[in-house]
Amino acid sequence: MQGKIILITGATNGIGKETALGLARMGAHVAIVGRSRERLDATAQEISADAAVKRMGGAVETFAADLSLMADVRALADAFRAKHDRLHVLINNAGAVFNERQVSADGHEMTFALNHLSYFLLTNLLLDTLIQTGQPGANARIVNVSSDAHQSVREMRFDDLQLERKYTMFTAYGQSKLANILFTTELARRLAGKPVTVNVLHPGFVATGFGKNNSGIMTTIFSVLQLFARTPEQGAATSIYLASSPEVETVTGEYFAKSKSARSSAAAHDADAARRLWTISEGMVAVNTPTVVA
Repeated sequence: MQGKIILITGATNGIGKETALGLARMGAHVAIVGRSRERLDATAQEISADAAVKRMGGAVETFAADLSLMADVRALADAFRAKHDRLHVLINNAGAVFNERQVSADGHEMTFALNHLSYFLLTNLLLDTLIQTGQPGANARIVNVSSDAHQSVREMRFDDLQLERKYTMFTAYGQSKLANILFTTELARRLAGKPVTVNVLHPGFVATGFGKNNSGIMTTIFSVLQLFARTPEQGAATSIYLASSPEVETVTGEYFAKSKSARSSAAAHDADAARRLWTISEGMVAVNTPTVVA
């Protein structure tokens, strides 16, 4: 991975941080994204000081963005392109869960905005750079972090995507994770013949700060559950594998768990739903996707 440029969202703690550290230890140049400038600086300092990173010549830079805001996603893409004309791997990792329904400044339900729309918009804004970077036998890669929580919903609620009529945190989260898989499979279809692969993964239930942005009993529940969770290092393993392993050089449109191809739900294989979600997402974030085959 020496000399390769990797952009990782949600990289100041948990899975994202360990993914960035692991790839930097392979010699990659990792660009990490987070909301807090203070946490970004601390994470970058920690990665830069790591002995293996120093030995392998890895490097780190930071980009601050609130990915629930589509203007921040656009600004992130612009800032990245201003510094780099190559992108070997994009890892969409940022995500959250919200006990009570919240709406972003753009008017989008917060879970859907952060967990799906940010993936969709950032990827499409950087797609030209990824295509230009990839070469036959050395594909650029897109890695989307989803979850087996997608199995908790039977289908996308296209009649109520924003969950205005009935909101539960588990439905919102499960639907956003199903959206990650549908986005991945449709993007893989559209990228056929291009030197870019895209895969999606379940990291396992990992002991991170996930869920602790909520208040009251839910914070306690998440804290207790995480006593039985995998470590962030274990959770990052599949992301690192999909970003770096020659074994998946040409694999695309697949769902992975524990660094192996895994079975997703029946709803995740609904090609019509994937195309419908793509069209709706385009309209929600006001982006056209002319660089790919429809």
